[in-house]
Amino acid sequence: MLLQSDFHSGDGQAPEEGVIRVPYDRLSADALDGIIEEFVSREGTDYGDYNYSFDDKKEQVREQIRRGQVVILFDPVGETCQLALLDQLPPGL
Repeated sequence: MLLQSDFHSGDGQAPEEGVIRVPYDRLSADALDGIIEEFVSREGTDYGDYNYSFDDKKEQVREQIRRGQVVILFDPVGETCQLALLDQLPPGL
């Protein structure tokens, strides 16, 4: 289980204006996998007292995306993607 604090823009701030929410099913399988791998491989991602393999972690995140709990955001200015918990996003994003 991933913690809510694991999904943020990296600086603890809400996404900036102009950020685009990207439907995961509009991405190629390789693009989605790359976004998930980048997130899972970050230092400091906390899984508590459990030891999960890299592939298990990826599948947990992928499932949270499929269920709509986690969304993919793209910042066209910074040309970066991030994952965010849906319930932590400002209305309308």
